[in-house]
Parts: sequence; structure tokens; C-alpha cells
Amino acid sequence: MRLLILGTGGMANSHAQAFAKIDGVEMVAAVDVDPSRARGFADMHGIARIFTSLEDAIAWGEFDAVTNVTPDKAHHPTTLALIAAGKHVLCEKPLAENYDKAAEMADAAERSGLVNMVNLTYRNVAPLQRARELVLAGEIGRVRHLEASYLQSWLVSKAWGDWASESKWLWRLSTKHGSNGVLGDVGIHILDFASYGAGSAVDRVFARLKAFDKVPDNRIGEYELDANDSFAMTAEFENGAMGVIHASRWATGHLNELRLRLHGDKGALEVIHTPDGSRLKACLGADVEKAIWRDLDAGTVPTNYQRFAEAVAAGQAVEPSFRHAANLQKVLDVAIETERERRELDVADVLSVEEERAVVGG
Repeated sequence: MRLLILGTGGMANSHAQAFAKIDGVEMVAAVDVDPSRARGFADMHGIARIFTSLEDAIAWGEFDAVTNVTPDKAHHPTTLALIAAGKHVLCEKPLAENYDKAAEMADAAERSGLVNMVNLTYRNVAPLQRARELVLAGEIGRVRHLEASYLQSWLVSKAWGDWASESKWLWRLSTKHGSNGVLGDVGIHILDFASYGAGSAVDRVFARLKAFDKVPDNRIGEYELDANDSFAMTAEFENGAMGVIHASRWATGHLNELRLRLHGDKGALEVIHTPDGSRLKACLGADVEKAIWRDLDAGTVPTNYQRFAEAVAAGQAVEPSFRHAANLQKVLDVAIETERERRELDVADVLSVEEERAVVGG
């Protein structure tokens, strides 16, 4: 697979490092509107060619697939151009800023027959994969309740850099720069984490979002800091389970932690993932009576990068696909709408809600 890397910001380094380890993958070019950043990235990863526009790269055309690591608002136009050019695409999350754009991307990818995948990175967590297997096998019985959280502390810690002075963080705090806040940025991760682990999609949702004051006038240069920093959500799943899902960038003491607790009528599971590693705990069988928890070995799983490369080589579809990410985006859109409406909504109603708002606005 001849791979082009689109966007050479911080996350692109993780992509390049991962693909460099995969046999048969050759990183042939990098694209960034900033030529010095593109050149520095290419030199670091041994990439021979750079472009400062996607149009020029497509005109050159000597690549099979693309990993799209651009900011959120650029995913839609760039991915559609790549699909039109006949290129397989691994796109960073979220797929787009809203469901309409995400659905358009999914439609285009499905019509093309090209491999399309969204980098929901926590599918790489082996304990999550094992938990799903146990749930689907009925080991915890019927799922009744779940708790899911994604906790980050980069607004109160400089462990990842100084958010107040670096554009790679500031754009994530500004709706005018294409951000839907913590809900859009990591909400899609924890929604996927929860629904994948529970083996069921979200059916109904109610969410509260909040952007806290961070600096005087909540503005730094061109960035208006108005995107939500924290969200709390209640959800009902298609399998009947109830859930509480929340995320924050103000989670002091937690650099980057995902946690999922699944409670069934016959047992329970807990998945914990931090920068230090992952863990799967279970309360099953006779242990349920005395609430005894034991660690389970989850083994290892291939990464999204490996599975994307294998799918391109085989010409086969792979999950999580654009369609899956579009469906998750629908839940995020509904969550935003519930904040406006202050009422619970069915996920299936997202289109009628948007049409209703358009009519009212007209």
C-alpha cells in the first residue's frame, strides 16, 4: 500500500509511527498547507515527497490510500475529493462536524466500493474487545445499566503542552474553528467505547453541555473559547439498558482515562484504559453473590492501522466504517439538540428535529 498522509500536525506523528511498523506499507508523500511543517514531518519520518495542496497531490496520484489527519472541519471536503479520486481513506474522528456531512461521506464511500474506516482508536484496546465478546456470549446476562467516562486534564495541566498558547489545542475550544467541544472531540470515542462494549446502539439521549470560563472574555487572539468543555449524558440503548456517559477536560488527576462499567442481570464487567495500560475486571458466576471482582486476560488485538492496511490489500470492507461513524455523529447531534431543547429525544428523530428548526427559523 502506497500511503499519503494528509495533515502533519501532532496526531499525524502517531499515524506515521504506526504505519512505519507494518510490512508492505510505504509512506510516499505528506500534505500540509504549511510547507515548513510538511518538510519537517517528512524528514522525521523518511517521506520523500511533500505537497502544500491536496489538489496537487491528487494530480500526482501515485498513492493508493490516505490517512486523513486534518482538523475536523476539513474532513468532509478532503475526504470527498479523495473518494472521487479513487483512493481508500482512513479518516480521523469525528468523521464530520454534523450528521448531514458525515452521511454524505458514508454514502459516497459506499457507492465507490473503496475501503473506508474511521480511526476510533480505542477499538485497539484488547479489554474492550474481550468485554464485547463476553456480553454478546451472554456471560453477564441482559445488560441493564452502564457507566462510561472519558476524563482528560489538559485544561488544568501542561502535561500535553500549554493549551493557552498552542493552536493545536485552541482550535478544539472554538466552535468557529470547527470544534463541537469535548462532546465532538472525545464524546464520539466514549460513545463508541460504550455502545461497542455493550453490543448495542444508543436509542434515546439527554445531555447537558457546559463551557467554563477560562480567560478574560474567553478569547485568545482569533480563538473565541466557546466550545463545551464538559458534558453529562443519560442514554437508553436499543437492548433496553440505561446508561450514564460523561466526559471533561477539567478532570484533574486524569491525563487520559476511559472507563466502562457494564452491569447485567447475571454479572458485570469493567474496562479501564489509561496511558499506563488497559485492564479488564469481571464479577461473574458465584462471585456475583459476594461482589468479588477478578482480573481477566484479554490478550492482544491488531490496531486500526494494521486492519486498514489489511483491508486495502484484500479490497474488503472494515469496521469502524464511515457509516458507523455517521451514526455516532447522529447521536452527538441529538445530544446538542437536547441541550437546546432541554428534553430527551429519540436518536431516530434527528432529521425531523433539524427540519423543525429550519421551519421555525424560516
